[in-house]
Parts: sequence; C-alpha cells; structure tokens
Amino acid sequence: MSDYLSIHPENPQQRLIAKAAEIVRKGGVIVYPTDSVYAIGCHIGDKQALDRIRAIRRLDSNHNFTLMCRDLSELSSYAKVENSAFRAIKASTPGPFTFILNATSEVPRRLQHPKRKTVGLRVPNSPIAQALLQELGEPMMSVTLIMPGDEYPLTDPYDIRQIMEPHIDVFIDGGYCGLEPSTVVDMTGAAPEIIRQGMGDFSVYL
Repeated sequence: MSDYLSIHPENPQQRLIAKAAEIVRKGGVIVYPTDSVYAIGCHIGDKQALDRIRAIRRLDSNHNFTLMCRDLSELSSYAKVENSAFRAIKASTPGPFTFILNATSEVPRRLQHPKRKTVGLRVPNSPIAQALLQELGEPMMSVTLIMPGDEYPLTDPYDIRQIMEPHIDVFIDGGYCGLEPSTVVDMTGAAPEIIRQGMGDFSVYL
C-alpha cells in the first residue's frame, strides 16, 4: 500500500512534502506532478529504485533518465555548460524544458547515455516539484509517467492512484496535469537541436 498525499499545487504543505522526501531518501519510488506532466522518480543514488522504475515503465538500459534540479547552480554541478548554451538555459528555466548536456563526473554512470556520456537535466516550474527538491537537497532521477503501450502520459489523479498504487511507495496528488511532456533540447552540438517538441516553445530563447 503506497502513501497517498494530496498536496496543494500552489501552496504545498511542508509537512507532507517532508514526508514524501523521507520516503524517497529511504529508497522509495514516487509519482509527483511537474509543470508539464506527472513524473515517476527516485533518489539519485538508488540503483534498486531505478531498476523498479525501469520495470514499471518497461524501459531498456539505454533509456535516458532526467535529473530534476532545483536551480541552475545545481544543474551546473552535473553538466558541462558552454557560455552560449548557458544563456539560453538561464532564460528558459525554470520551465518545461529538458536539456541534453555533457555529463560531469558527479553523474552516476548508469544515468549517462552509454556512448555519448550525456545526461538530461531539467529545472521544473512547479511549486510541488520545487518544494520536494528543496527538501531533498539534491536532484531526483525522473521519467515521464507514461505506461507501456500508452500513447499519452497518465494525467488523472484517480487513474494514477488506481494503476500505480501496487507499484510505488508514495503518490503526490497535485491535481490534473497536462498531456504534453517537456520539450527536449540537445545542447551538446554547435547549435541547440530540438529532439522532442513538447510543452513550451524553446525557439523564443534562441
């Protein structure tokens, strides 16, 4: 039986945020809302929890996870960011953009792309996600909550609870989320390249 926490989307209750963060620290798998869609995540250093998420989503070992970060200073600890890329990232964060960047040695090897040594990073513009990351004090590994065989992410809290309760340790109900995942932008080349167009228009920041 997973913990169910109904948290206000604009004014998160700190007591409930602290409870959720403690479960994540102890190896729990969490479903939580972002500013785009619901995500499923776990502690950055927990391989067992990571493997559980891979099993739930039926992901192979090549699927990239995203590191959800509190702010740009945290992002720069885990990625090598050129000045030109930094300006665009700074202008567009927090927001619904996931950036593919060259990973630093701080990133666990299992989170890096096996050949390119890159990692996806995002600073979400969600009061719940931000409060959770602040309480944890470090990034959280995450992927979009889209189930095997489905075309779109799960968005209805009732459906999420019914489907996910046997598989996760804590669910933060922050109300309905959208159907569009984040826009993924590869920042490792000479110019930014949009890998997946989702929520948000990154072109306005170029």
